[in-house]
Amino acid sequence: MSQIKKVLIANRGEIAVRVIHSCKELNIQTVAVYSRPDKYAPHVMVADESVFVGEAASSESYLVIDKIIDAARQTGADAIHPGYGFLSENAAFSERCKKEGIVFIGPESKAIRLMGDKTEARKLMGAAEIPTPPGLKSELKDLEEAARVADEIGYPILIKAAAGGGGKGMRIVYKNEEFKSSIKAAKSEARNAFGDDRVYIEKYLEEPRHVEFQIMADTHGNVVHVFDRECSVQRRHQKVIEEAPCAILTPELRQEMAECAIKAAKACDYVGAGTIEFLVDKHKNFYFLEMNTRLQVEHPVTEMISGIDLVASQILVAEGKELPYKQEDLTMNGHAFECRIYAEDPADNFLPSTGLLEKHRVPTGDGIRVDAGVEEGQKITINYDPMISKLTVHGPNREIARKRMLRALDEYEIAGCKTTIPFCEFTLKHPEFIEANYDTHFVQNHFKPEIMQEIQPDKEVVLAATLLKQAHVPENTAAPVTESVSGLWWKNRK
Repeated sequence: MSQIKKVLIANRGEIAVRVIHSCKELNIQTVAVYSRPDKYAPHVMVADESVFVGEAASSESYLVIDKIIDAARQTGADAIHPGYGFLSENAAFSERCKKEGIVFIGPESKAIRLMGDKTEARKLMGAAEIPTPPGLKSELKDLEEAARVADEIGYPILIKAAAGGGGKGMRIVYKNEEFKSSIKAAKSEARNAFGDDRVYIEKYLEEPRHVEFQIMADTHGNVVHVFDRECSVQRRHQKVIEEAPCAILTPELRQEMAECAIKAAKACDYVGAGTIEFLVDKHKNFYFLEMNTRLQVEHPVTEMISGIDLVASQILVAEGKELPYKQEDLTMNGHAFECRIYAEDPADNFLPSTGLLEKHRVPTGDGIRVDAGVEEGQKITINYDPMISKLTVHGPNREIARKRMLRALDEYEIAGCKTTIPFCEFTLKHPEFIEANYDTHFVQNHFKPEIMQEIQPDKEVVLAATLLKQAHVPENTAAPVTESVSGLWWKNRK
């Protein structure tokens, strides 16, 4: 396969910027795609070229395969990086790229399709002798049989969408009387979210921890793991804080899980960057959860402790090259945390907080990385994921990294919307988190919205403090930030 010369990034926000950075370091030209509200977004400004693909709704822009392919043709892009979300795990998109002679920087469609179907993935893992939670071996077809299996494995049980993810189509059932109504509700939500109402059931694990392994595989049969991450701090089954490595794994358990992760990747003939996700119960038994056939949002913590550029590795593999490292070359260095900074109000059940980003001043210093997809003067809208940035820190050990993250969070200045910064500070200061004694129930067990009402300042107070600071800055050193000023600046820069 020839060397890639131009990559179109079929995404937006911080991940598009992230991919562009690696492409530039590899001397590869880049193409951004954008919807109408993203015309002056950072990913558009840092790319070499850009193509308009539609209106604000993702269904009219970033999710339209024909428009993405047309943009690649129009600009002469010979490869497409899907990022994560949108079309990243769409087997039809991978197949279309191949048909058009465009390199898809990701796995083959067969692996995407196989691992995207949770019931098929469970069967495959069972055949590879990788532990899976007790439950139905395939999707639920007979309600009475499913109820009998639920009684056998014992409540609570978990209902999950076969084609799902992100907590959609998922229900925890604590007693037999709730089983049938929960099945109905889960199927309805799965149908609405994925156009597929198939569900399956499995044992709901007590005090589960979400631990995942980063996999990288090439077309020459080489498969390595780039260590583990813990992603147990979640709201609505979606991650907020991640760390690498997981603090509770013994060397023996880490090795056993890593070997299973590599076996899982080999079982589906995987190529590229992928993640094998496990649940670890309170007895340190681990079970296969799912495989994400793409780059993960939380990949920076892995890059921080390994020194590996995962995006560059994806591109090299897509070019048909061998991985430039073997398993024995990889070593863990220190500890890293990532906090996802969302425009959400933790005091109001983490609901999105939209508005004009009036101030965005990121922390700096040794061991601090900020992946941002927005700039001052941009609007946070309801059209897309409300992530402002990912704040990642690295330290020689977990405690130093934790304190460094707290310092970075304290220095992070955002005005114009509520954010998850106060929640992240609350979590990192919590005794259970400090002792690494937490699980996926951390939020429901320890967090109360009223805590945020006590510690999160009102938008007006933050803005007033910001304006007061600016009032003491010498004239002409800082222009007031408005949507129009920001837009003009971006336009002039372009």
